[in-house]
Amino acid sequence: MYTVKEIFSTLQGEGAQAGRVAVFCRFTGCNLWSGREEDRFSSVCQFCDTDFNGTDGIGGGKFSSALELSKAITHEWVKMNLSSTYRYVVFTGGEPLLQLDLALIQALKDEQFEIAIETNGTLIPPKGIDWICVSPKDGSDLVVLQADEIKYVVPQKQETPQKEKVIQRLKRFEQMNFKNFFLQAMDSSAKDQHLQFAIELCKERPIWRLSIQQHKYLNLP
Repeated sequence: MYTVKEIFSTLQGEGAQAGRVAVFCRFTGCNLWSGREEDRFSSVCQFCDTDFNGTDGIGGGKFSSALELSKAITHEWVKMNLSSTYRYVVFTGGEPLLQLDLALIQALKDEQFEIAIETNGTLIPPKGIDWICVSPKDGSDLVVLQADEIKYVVPQKQETPQKEKVIQRLKRFEQMNFKNFFLQAMDSSAKDQHLQFAIELCKERPIWRLSIQQHKYLNLP
């Protein structure tokens, strides 16, 4: 059984694949926050801007098998483009690795999909995923130490960040085997200040590039 908040087609708005057409499949549930506002500030992740609870989103629901869910994802792609080439699905959440498994990966490969995930990096991914984006959360146990990209949100809490502490974390990530390094400003009422902070960090540690949430500027889902 797979429990899905929503399935929708859009453009990837963040990181190295920004601008690419994709079907997003957002699973319910996360291991770092319940999704309830009353639990936010006692959780490991306190800045999530996504509703991943329930199955009431567009295309959401409970899917009894990998085949059923893969057909729903394929249907969403075909509504946009009948071609079987360049098919791209991004699994996100919440935390997608709580549900994404080998059966679903194979079912989507059978439908000619390239598969990506956006994960907090606390769970080992199954084989067969084509693009892995790790977004680490301070205070969690990071176990995915190599991937196609790392996307680190700054700051990780609302209070004024201590720059040297953040730089120490960046240096630690730089020793890991990631192919692309991105910094992304936390979206909040202080997002302009957070953006300037992210830019300052990129200038100081030029291995990192700035990731902009383009979909929000373009009013895309």
